[in-house]
Amino acid sequence: MLPVLYTFRRCPYAMRARWAILAAGVEVEMREVALRDKPPAMLAASPKGTVPVLVLPDGQVIEQSLDIMLWALAQHDPLGWLRPSQGSLEDMLALIDACEHDFKPHLDRYKYPTRYRLEFTQAADSSSLAEQERLFSDVHFSQALNFLEQLSCRLKMAPALGGENPALADFAVVPFVRQITRHDRSRIEKAVPIQLLEWMDTLLDRADFAAAMKRSDQYSK
Repeated sequence: MLPVLYTFRRCPYAMRARWAILAAGVEVEMREVALRDKPPAMLAASPKGTVPVLVLPDGQVIEQSLDIMLWALAQHDPLGWLRPSQGSLEDMLALIDACEHDFKPHLDRYKYPTRYRLEFTQAADSSSLAEQERLFSDVHFSQALNFLEQLSCRLKMAPALGGENPALADFAVVPFVRQITRHDRSRIEKAVPIQLLEWMDTLLDRADFAAAMKRSDQYSK
């Protein structure tokens, strides 16, 4: 019986979980789900209802994407994702934590301002809702750039966040850089150093990322 991974192709958290599993060469059953029609088996295993979710043969459930990555790489780490040539595993984990807590909230508010209307400041002269959304989005774009600048500073010293070769932080962070870039690449190109975009494009051009993004039929049971 294989471990079962519930996933959604476009989710950056699920992307990095699939990527690590493929890099580790660990065999799992991939179940692509529709987020608007989540399968009962997934909800029974993880009532939080978000992907990715890994269910092991003994019934253990791993619900966080980084934990799934670490689980897979603990089985086998042929590419040395856990052994960066620069810094330590703890350094990489700290950078991943900064991505999740200092960057992702701003990324979401930049891309989807309508989801956060309760956070808008309602001015007394009441500018239009569209204008408030635009200003809110712009503020969070600017704040998201702070994290991208951290990455750029690292990439001026080495070709990857892990040093000479990509390591855990590279693969865990790049799906989110991809997300903000795909929203408006021309804007990002004007705002960040070229090293950051070259780093991202190199990682996303890898065969193992293409394999992680392969389309599959939806699972509904």
